[in-house]
Amino acid sequence: MAALELAVVVPTFRERENIQVLLALLASALIGIEYEVIFVDDDSPDQTAAVIRAAAIGNPRVRLLQRIHRRGLASACIEGMMATAAPYIAVMDADLQHDESILPRMLNTLKSERLDVVVASRNANGGSMGHFASSRVRISNLGRRLSGAISRCALSDPMSGFFVLNRRFLEEVVHSVSAIGFKILLDIVASSRRPVRFAEVPYRFRERLHGESKLDILAALEYLQLLLDKTIGDIVPPRFVIFGIVGALGVLAHLAFLFLLMRLAHQTFLSAQILGTFAVMTLNFFLNNAITYRDRRLRGAAMVHGLLSFYTACSVGTFVNLRVASFAAENGLPWYAAGFLGVAVSSVWNYTMTAILTWRQQRREAGRGRVSPRIPVSARSLAS
Repeated sequence: MAALELAVVVPTFRERENIQVLLALLASALIGIEYEVIFVDDDSPDQTAAVIRAAAIGNPRVRLLQRIHRRGLASACIEGMMATAAPYIAVMDADLQHDESILPRMLNTLKSERLDVVVASRNANGGSMGHFASSRVRISNLGRRLSGAISRCALSDPMSGFFVLNRRFLEEVVHSVSAIGFKILLDIVASSRRPVRFAEVPYRFRERLHGESKLDILAALEYLQLLLDKTIGDIVPPRFVIFGIVGALGVLAHLAFLFLLMRLAHQTFLSAQILGTFAVMTLNFFLNNAITYRDRRLRGAAMVHGLLSFYTACSVGTFVNLRVASFAAENGLPWYAAGFLGVAVSSVWNYTMTAILTWRQQRREAGRGRVSPRIPVSARSLAS
C-alpha cells in the first residue's frame, strides 16, 4: 500500500446533499495520488454526519470528526488538519464551489517549489469570482484590504478557503493560530513569524448547489475579531473589545429606556432605573450570546441558566462599580476619573465572571506560543 500523501480537510454543516458528489469529484481529480478525506461536521441537524459515516463504511479514504455543541469553520479546519498524518494537507469547502480539478497542480507546485502553502485564488490572473453579487465582491475586496494589516504575505486572495499547505509549516504556526471565525488561511499566514513561501493557482468560483452561505453580519464580526486578535491580542483579548462594544451599546439603550419609562410611562427615577437596568442586562446577554460568544452560543434550556448567571455577575459588577467610584471620589479623584475607574473595574469583572460562569470560557494559556484547550477535539475520528 502506497504511503499517504495528501489529506483533504472539508468542514461541513448542512451539506448532506453534496457529500457523495464531492467524493466522486475528488476520486476523479486525485487519480494516482494516495489521499484521504477528513470531514469535520459540526453536528449538522440534516444528518450530514450520518451520510459521511455511511460513505466511510465502504470507502477507506473517508474519515469523520463529528463535533458536538460547537461550531466554527476555523477551529474545525485546525482539528481536521491535526487529525491526519499526511505530509500535505488541502482545505476546501463541501458546497462544490471550489474546483477540485486543480488540486494535483496545487500539490505539485507545493512539492516542486518547496513552498509553505499554495492558494487557489479567485483574484489571480485567470481566476474569477464567478457570479458573485456585486455586494459580495465589494465585501470580499474590503476584507482583502483589511487583511494586509496582519498578513505576512501579499496574497491576491487572502479570503480564500481553498489551499494546500505543507505539514511542517502547519506545525510551525498552529500553536499561534486564533481559530476565530471562518478565514482560516488568513489566520494561518498571519500566525507565521517569518515571510511565508507561497504560490497561487487561479480558479473560477462555482455556483453553490446546496448548503448555506457562510457570509453574514455575524461572520463579518468574527472576521473583525480575528483582525483584533492578530493586532492587539497580546495586550487585550479581542472578546473583551467586542464585549465592551456591546456594553457601550447597552449604555445608550439604558438612557433610552430611562427616557421612555419616565416620560411616557411616568415611572419614578428609581423604578425606571431598576427596570432599565434589568432590560439592558437582558439585551446585553442576548447580544453577547449572539456576537461575542457566537462559537459557544447558548441554546434552549442552557440560555435560562446563562441569563441568570449573567444577571448575578453583572449585578455584582454594578455594586463593584459604585463602591470603587465612590471610594475614588472620596479620596480626591475628579468625578470623571472616578466614574471611569468604576466602569473599567466593573467591565473587567463582568467580562471575566460571565466568561467563566455564563459561557464557561477556557482561558488562553500564558504566552502566544500556546493555545488553551478552547478547541479540543470533541469527537472521535471515525474511519472505515
